[in-house]
Amino acid sequence: MQRPRAEDSSMSKVIEADFPPRNPEAGSSWLSFMGRPSLNGARRILVVDNDFNTTRLIKILLEKKGNYFVLPENDPAKAHQTARDFRPDLILLDIVMPGIDGGEVAARLRNDPELRRTPIIFLTALVTEAEAKSGLEIDGHSFLAKPINISELVGAIEQHLPHARKATSWK
Repeated sequence: MQRPRAEDSSMSKVIEADFPPRNPEAGSSWLSFMGRPSLNGARRILVVDNDFNTTRLIKILLEKKGNYFVLPENDPAKAHQTARDFRPDLILLDIVMPGIDGGEVAARLRNDPELRRTPIIFLTALVTEAEAKSGLEIDGHSFLAKPINISELVGAIEQHLPHARKATSWK
C-alpha cells in the first residue's frame, strides 16, 4: 500500500503546521527554545484541556474561523508556565481535569501579576447550554457549555477582547 504524500492530504498539512514540537525532557514549552512565533497580528489563544482531541479541534476550528493563533496545553500542571511563556490574549480553560482543576489553574493565573488581567473563559460539561447562556459566571469568569458551538465560542472570545481588532475573515 502506497503512503499518501503530505501534499495530497490537507490533514497532513494541518497537523504538520499546527503542532510545533515539544521538548518534554527540557521541562519547558516549545516557545522556550523556538522563540515567539510570527503571529502576523493574530490573537493568541491558550486552550487548556486534558483532552487532546478537544484542544486539537478547537485549535483547527478557531484558526480557520478567524485571525487566531491557538496554543493547546493538555497538562493542567504546565498551564501556568505555558501562559507565562506564550502571553495569550485570552485563555480557554476546562474545569474538570485530573490533578489540578481549572479553578486552581485560574487562581494561579489570577495571582500572577503578569497574567491576572488575561481574560479566561471556562469550558465545561458540568452545565447546560441554557445555564451557560444565562449570564452566570464561575469565579468571575464567563463559561461555555460543552460541546462547544464554534460560532458561540468566537462570539465569546470577541466579547472578551473588545479593545482588540476584531478577528475577521469568517466564512
